[in-house]
Amino acid sequence: MKIAFLTPEYPHPNTGKSGGLGTSIFNLAKGLVKIGHQVSILVYQQHTDTVFTEDGITVYQIKNVKVKGFSLFLTQRKVQRLINTLYAENKIEIVEAPDWTGFTAFVKPKCPLVIRLNGSDTYFCHLDQRPVKPKNKFLEKRALQQANGIISVSQFTAEVTKQLFNLKNKITIIPNSIDISKFHNNTMEIENNSILYFGTLIRKKGALELPLIFNEVIKINPEAKLILIGKDSGDKQSGSASTWKLMQPLFSEAALHNVDYKGLVPYSEIGHYITKATVCVFPTFAEALPVSWIEAMALKKPIVASNIGWANEVIDDGTNGFLVHPKEHTSFAEKINELLKNQQLQKSFGEAARKTAEQKFAMEVVAKQSEVFYRKFL
Repeated sequence: MKIAFLTPEYPHPNTGKSGGLGTSIFNLAKGLVKIGHQVSILVYQQHTDTVFTEDGITVYQIKNVKVKGFSLFLTQRKVQRLINTLYAENKIEIVEAPDWTGFTAFVKPKCPLVIRLNGSDTYFCHLDQRPVKPKNKFLEKRALQQANGIISVSQFTAEVTKQLFNLKNKITIIPNSIDISKFHNNTMEIENNSILYFGTLIRKKGALELPLIFNEVIKINPEAKLILIGKDSGDKQSGSASTWKLMQPLFSEAALHNVDYKGLVPYSEIGHYITKATVCVFPTFAEALPVSWIEAMALKKPIVASNIGWANEVIDDGTNGFLVHPKEHTSFAEKINELLKNQQLQKSFGEAARKTAEQKFAMEVVAKQSEVFYRKFL
């Protein structure tokens, strides 16, 4: 098959910064190429119109059209023309796009168009309990209604999205994936009593719960250390330009002394920090299906994470990790301390986590599931 992915981000030096959406597309694209398909990536919001090929994947950079009041519409038309040209030239057969902000609401390709739910703006605003822009909700709903098919990375995201948009469409569940071959837990020595959080410092990921949780950890285990990795972000609720500044006063004096915030580090170095950590923690309130959890699991790390919605589709509580509500600070801390002091439990959870990552979230597994889905529309 000849599959194209339309996206506002993609992890490559030529295309700029990318988050979880771009990483999930990159992993799936590699998986599809590995099982014999041709893959094109159409990246809009670029500074230039360029085409390049790397590792068997052809990337089309698309510069947005800048005309006041008409930029979105004209860029959509530009993308539509490109898709239809590639289809006419037999370079693509089907296009997949994300749900975020409903970019495809008024894009009408001549080939099938499917949408993968990684979490729309409406979805995340709902989980954050804040209002969504009416324009975004309208575009996202229209895009989903227009799509030939819909995939969701989790059952939870599918159900919430259906309710929010009153959708009647059938939604197929296919999770995010990682390249398992890139995640090997080598003989690097684990730093005892170390707790790692990696991800953006932002309220919706539980960043403001972390200090209150760690305060409870320190009361029982004064040797515990908290390592934070990720870019700082502003906080819409308080108006603060820095979530890290909001976090610091929440730590007790003893706890703050044992916190090491390393800021944003290159993605290539994240595995090093995961491998060294004793436990990884994710007290998040809003996700679709987090790749960061899967990466930690692939490196055999025991996890204590949020028990909200999507969580039990990734972690089997008590088998390959612990699930606790982020607001239950004492209970969350108790589970962290239980893992910190019990090496056998660390090993048991880590081995089970790796097995889950291999069986459910390896890119080859997810690529084959996606292949079956695409064939329905060709």
